[in-house]
Amino acid sequence: MKKTILAAALAVALPLMQPLNQPVWAQAPEQKVGAAQPAEAAKPAPKAKLAKATRKTTTAKRHQDARHCLERPNNDAIIRCAEEYL
Repeated sequence: MKKTILAAALAVALPLMQPLNQPVWAQAPEQKVGAAQPAEAAKPAPKAKLAKATRKTTTAKRHQDARHCLERPNNDAIIRCAEEYL
């Protein structure tokens, strides 16, 4: 009896899921529009953008290593040191 109910529920649910699964051919016209853009992307970048790209990004204090704080003599000193990294 339970298997029959499960089969009936699947038979009803599967056709309802078909609109969610769009076929691949539905995306083809968008890809043709994107084919013209690589020619524009081949242009050299302005000097201002190159200057920004060459900057070295710094790691946020929160992501740096705070294990050196564990070498402090007592818990209060460890906590004060580690709070800088929060």
